[in-house]
Amino acid sequence: MMDRACTKSGSPYEAAIGFSRAVRVGDRILVSGTAAIEPDGSSTPGEAAAQTRRVLAIIGAAIEELGGSMRDVVRTRMFIVDPADAEKVGAVHGEVFGDVRPAATMVVVSALLRPEWRVEIEAEALIRNAR
Repeated sequence: MMDRACTKSGSPYEAAIGFSRAVRVGDRILVSGTAAIEPDGSSTPGEAAAQTRRVLAIIGAAIEELGGSMRDVVRTRMFIVDPADAEKVGAVHGEVFGDVRPAATMVVVSALLRPEWRVEIEAEALIRNAR
Protein backbone atom coordinates (compact mmCIF):
# COMPACT_ATOMS: atom_id res chain seq x y z
CA MET A 1 0.00 0.00 0.00
CA MET A 2 1.33 3.45 -0.92
CA ASP A 3 1.90 6.12 1.67
CA ARG A 4 -0.84 8.71 1.89
CA ALA A 5 -0.36 12.30 3.06
CA CYS A 6 -3.12 14.86 3.52
CA THR A 7 -3.23 18.60 4.07
CA LYS A 8 -5.83 21.00 5.45
CA SER A 9 -6.49 24.61 4.50
CA GLY A 10 -8.64 25.63 7.46
CA SER A 11 -11.92 25.61 5.58
CA PRO A 12 -14.80 25.03 8.00
CA TYR A 13 -16.17 22.49 5.53
CA GLU A 14 -13.21 20.12 5.79
CA ALA A 15 -14.19 18.68 9.17
CA ALA A 16 -17.94 19.03 8.65
CA ILE A 17 -17.95 17.22 5.30
CA GLY A 18 -14.97 14.98 6.04
CA PHE A 19 -12.42 15.79 3.36
CA SER A 20 -8.85 16.99 2.96
CA ARG A 21 -7.86 20.03 0.94
CA ALA A 22 -5.36 17.82 -0.85
CA VAL A 23 -4.14 14.23 -0.75
CA ARG A 24 -0.83 12.91 -1.99
CA VAL A 25 -0.43 9.24 -2.88
CA GLY A 26 2.89 8.39 -4.47
CA ASP A 27 3.69 10.99 -7.11
CA ARG A 28 0.09 12.20 -7.43
CA ILE A 29 -1.51 15.13 -5.59
CA LEU A 30 -5.27 15.61 -5.84
CA VAL A 31 -6.68 18.95 -4.68
CA SER A 32 -10.34 19.09 -3.71
CA GLY A 33 -12.74 21.63 -5.13
CA THR A 34 -11.45 24.91 -3.72
CA ALA A 35 -13.47 28.08 -3.37
CA ALA A 36 -12.49 31.59 -2.32
CA ILE A 37 -12.43 31.26 1.44
CA GLU A 38 -10.35 33.23 3.92
CA PRO A 39 -8.50 31.75 6.92
CA ASP A 40 -11.29 32.93 9.24
CA GLY A 41 -13.89 31.01 7.19
CA SER A 42 -15.37 34.07 5.50
CA SER A 43 -15.67 34.29 1.74
CA THR A 44 -13.12 36.28 -0.20
CA PRO A 45 -14.84 39.47 -1.29
CA GLY A 46 -14.81 40.66 -4.86
CA GLU A 47 -15.50 39.56 -8.35
CA ALA A 48 -14.47 36.43 -10.21
CA ALA A 49 -10.84 37.42 -10.90
CA ALA A 50 -10.12 38.25 -7.25
CA GLN A 51 -11.77 35.03 -6.11
CA THR A 52 -9.81 33.01 -8.68
CA ARG A 53 -6.52 34.47 -7.41
CA ARG A 54 -7.44 33.43 -3.86
CA VAL A 55 -8.51 29.95 -4.98
CA LEU A 56 -5.25 29.38 -6.85
CA ALA A 57 -3.25 30.63 -3.86
CA ILE A 58 -4.98 28.06 -1.63
CA ILE A 59 -4.36 25.33 -4.20
CA GLY A 60 -0.71 26.34 -4.55
CA ALA A 61 -0.16 26.27 -0.79
CA ALA A 62 -1.71 22.80 -0.53
CA ILE A 63 0.42 21.42 -3.35
CA GLU A 64 3.58 22.95 -1.89
CA GLU A 65 2.80 21.51 1.55
CA LEU A 66 2.72 18.07 -0.06
CA GLY A 67 6.03 18.54 -1.87
CA GLY A 68 4.98 19.87 -5.25
CA SER A 69 4.61 23.17 -7.04
CA MET A 70 2.15 24.76 -9.42
CA ARG A 71 4.51 23.73 -12.23
CA ASP A 72 3.56 20.11 -11.43
CA VAL A 73 -0.16 20.68 -12.13
CA VAL A 74 -1.37 18.56 -15.03
CA ARG A 75 -5.16 19.04 -14.73
CA THR A 76 -7.59 21.69 -13.52
CA ARG A 77 -11.37 21.82 -13.42
CA MET A 78 -13.00 25.23 -13.06
CA PHE A 79 -16.63 25.55 -12.03
CA ILE A 80 -18.24 28.96 -12.53
CA VAL A 81 -21.80 30.12 -11.87
CA ASP A 82 -21.96 32.83 -14.53
CA PRO A 83 -20.73 32.38 -18.10
CA ALA A 84 -19.88 36.09 -18.12
CA ASP A 85 -17.08 35.29 -15.62
CA ALA A 86 -15.34 32.84 -17.97
CA GLU A 87 -12.97 35.42 -19.45
CA LYS A 88 -11.91 36.75 -16.01
CA VAL A 89 -11.42 33.30 -14.50
CA GLY A 90 -9.60 32.11 -17.62
CA ALA A 91 -7.29 35.13 -17.61
CA VAL A 92 -6.18 34.51 -14.01
CA HIS A 93 -5.78 30.79 -14.74
CA GLY A 94 -3.60 31.81 -17.69
CA GLU A 95 -1.48 34.12 -15.51
CA VAL A 96 -0.70 31.21 -13.19
CA PHE A 97 -0.52 28.35 -15.69
CA GLY A 98 0.45 30.05 -18.97
CA ASP A 99 3.78 28.21 -19.17
CA VAL A 100 2.53 25.02 -17.50
CA ARG A 101 -0.50 24.52 -19.75
CA PRO A 102 -2.34 21.81 -17.80
CA ALA A 103 -5.32 20.04 -19.29
CA ALA A 104 -8.22 22.23 -18.18
CA THR A 105 -12.00 22.22 -18.15
CA MET A 106 -14.34 25.10 -17.37
CA VAL A 107 -17.97 24.29 -16.65
CA VAL A 108 -20.90 26.55 -15.84
CA VAL A 109 -22.93 25.20 -12.92
CA SER A 110 -26.19 26.42 -11.42
CA ALA A 111 -24.71 27.14 -7.97
CA LEU A 112 -21.81 26.60 -5.59
CA LEU A 113 -22.07 25.91 -1.85
CA ARG A 114 -22.16 29.62 -0.93
CA PRO A 115 -24.10 32.06 -3.10
CA GLU A 116 -21.28 34.65 -3.03
CA TRP A 117 -18.78 32.23 -4.57
CA ARG A 118 -18.19 32.83 -8.28
CA VAL A 119 -15.65 30.05 -8.91
CA GLU A 120 -14.45 26.72 -7.53
CA ILE A 121 -11.39 24.89 -8.87
CA GLU A 122 -9.98 21.37 -8.54
CA ALA A 123 -6.40 20.49 -9.48
CA GLU A 124 -4.24 17.43 -9.99
CA ALA A 125 -0.45 17.42 -9.92
CA LEU A 126 2.16 14.81 -10.79
CA ILE A 127 5.40 15.29 -8.92
CA ARG A 128 8.54 14.95 -10.94
CA ASN A 129 11.33 13.14 -9.15
CA ALA A 130 8.92 11.52 -6.68
CA ARG A 131 10.57 9.50 -3.95
